[in-house]
Amino acid sequence: MAEDKKFVPFVPADTNMKEFTVRALLIGLVLAVVLGAANAYLGLKAGMTIAATYPAAVIGMAVLRFFKGSILEENFTRTVGSIGESVAAGAIFTLPAFYIAGVWGGEEFSSLSSYLTASLILVTGGTLGVLFVALLRRVMVEDKELPFPESVAAAEIHKTGQSGTGGSKYLFSAMIVGALVKIAGDLRLFATEWTHFFKAGTASFAKGKATLEGGFLAGGPTISPAYLGVGYIIGPKLSALNFSGSVMAWGLMVPMLLMMLGSSFVASLPVNEGLDASTSIIAWENAANIVWREIVRIIAIGGMLVAACFTLYRMRSSLGTGLKRSVKDLKRATQGSGDSVERTEKDLKSSWILIGICIAAVLTFIITFFIFQTSILVAVVASTVMIILAFFFAAVSGYLVGIIGSSNNPISGLTLTALVVTALILVACGVKGSSGGVAAVLGIAAIVCVAAAVGGEMFQDLKAGHILGGTPWKMQVGDLIGVVISGFVMFGVLIVLNQGDINMGLQQGYEGGFGSKNLSAPQAGLMATLSQGIVGGQMAWSLIIAGMILGVAFILMGIKSPMLIFVGMYLPFSTVFAIFTGGLIKGILDIYVANRKYNERQIATVENTGVLLASGMIAGEALMGLVVAVFAMFNIFFSDMLPISNPLYIIGLVIVVVIGYFFVTIPLKKAKSLK
Repeated sequence: MAEDKKFVPFVPADTNMKEFTVRALLIGLVLAVVLGAANAYLGLKAGMTIAATYPAAVIGMAVLRFFKGSILEENFTRTVGSIGESVAAGAIFTLPAFYIAGVWGGEEFSSLSSYLTASLILVTGGTLGVLFVALLRRVMVEDKELPFPESVAAAEIHKTGQSGTGGSKYLFSAMIVGALVKIAGDLRLFATEWTHFFKAGTASFAKGKATLEGGFLAGGPTISPAYLGVGYIIGPKLSALNFSGSVMAWGLMVPMLLMMLGSSFVASLPVNEGLDASTSIIAWENAANIVWREIVRIIAIGGMLVAACFTLYRMRSSLGTGLKRSVKDLKRATQGSGDSVERTEKDLKSSWILIGICIAAVLTFIITFFIFQTSILVAVVASTVMIILAFFFAAVSGYLVGIIGSSNNPISGLTLTALVVTALILVACGVKGSSGGVAAVLGIAAIVCVAAAVGGEMFQDLKAGHILGGTPWKMQVGDLIGVVISGFVMFGVLIVLNQGDINMGLQQGYEGGFGSKNLSAPQAGLMATLSQGIVGGQMAWSLIIAGMILGVAFILMGIKSPMLIFVGMYLPFSTVFAIFTGGLIKGILDIYVANRKYNERQIATVENTGVLLASGMIAGEALMGLVVAVFAMFNIFFSDMLPISNPLYIIGLVIVVVIGYFFVTIPLKKAKSLK
């Protein structure tokens, strides 16, 4: 076809239009920090993040329209604004593992030295991702075999936004609602959670000479707009799969283990001192939570390990192709062309890229040798391994995004692979049983994780920019600035959330911090367990192996996403129940859409409007959650501000119903208006 011979972007290459402006950069940086912080909050609580491309596009368009900005400025703002989510993903998947593994324990996690080290890790990884993408951009985004589905959708948002139909009012309205519901819950205007332990009688055995006691800990969904939004976005099938893991944990494993351990175990727990284990519901509820935290979640980690490997195995063809392409594309990129290059094809200079990669390697050596205090051999090997893995995984990440989009990019699986490979290599170099060795493994994995996450997101944005007619080198410079700013902000967000939860735990009687019921951080828990197990020799192998066997069983059953089941086992029941509720709301909307026989344009409108509403709910609660955490750091708790002793959970359920009603009716009304 003639159109395949010469691609023409939306804004032709010879057009002189505003693009890299101060206002576009500042708006993008604010979005990078805000959306990155929101994703950090969400990922630590729910174990999932949402793609920031669409919210960044809509918000950027809305703000720039006020300044009469150009479409290329909007594209530039979206590119910079969405990069913070990638840095946040790399941060939450790995950095809390330093706390969980005890490398940075207690106050050390919040210290200036830890902040500088972590920020250096994030900036190094993000910079590497940008540089490797700049090296491979042309051959990747011009490949007609890679459809880049989300890039095409993002470009269409910008094109339709030129007619003033960007949908920003839905996003901003949902943000306000999410923030208001969050603050109302923290003010105890209603109860955000409900749990109750039900004793289920006794069972006798050995001819009545012994009896077993037990029961079930039941609860309702957490009243959380963010969790509802996550469930809405992932849909009814995936949210149901996630919920099945929680049902298995709390409906099978915890009751079974409680009955086996018995009332003597319940009475022996320090948290139950002064409570009668034979009659106290509180004692049994405490025991159920401890069994889940100390046993079931370790089993879930073993399952997540197998599930991550299975995910990579299923993508083995794409991964293999991506690895082969990365070598071939590197050769093509470095050979270059002597012809003059149009504006829409100009990348960062190869000499700058190579200098930047060398600086990143030196920074990794400094982190490993001087900060984590390993040997010179280990530091050199770590730097070399980091560069190789970061390059390949950034390239593979970009390839996978080109096929399935960034929302489905298996970053945690790639990070897990990097961690295991790094750990085994460092152990072979003599690292064993030291906190420095564990820290080195986690540090390398964090750099690779950020590089892969940034690589995938950047390829997606650069493809959208390719369609719209953006200038690649300007977008790349903008992303470099974005990853530096986000890198220095994101660990501060983690410190606020961690310390705020610790203080809140002291006030409410639970053990706060990463790994708690409020900040589960499942991926970081997995990374901490593996690094301690391989390097430090500290692993509950019996429970890990049990989880691995269970994971194999799920795979043999033909379950497509076993990872979601194990994440459901790892997260608190009320959290997963809330996500499942959001999925049910989306399922109800899908039924209405199917019955009304909408055309393709109306279906796309329903999907886009719903995603904007869900994204706004998530961002609104997350930002207000950060405000609450900041106050909690200084021991100022919103729960103490109003004299309400017994808030009602039923009010929260009514709020969920109201939110669900608008999640269904607003997209339907928007689609109906297109007839």
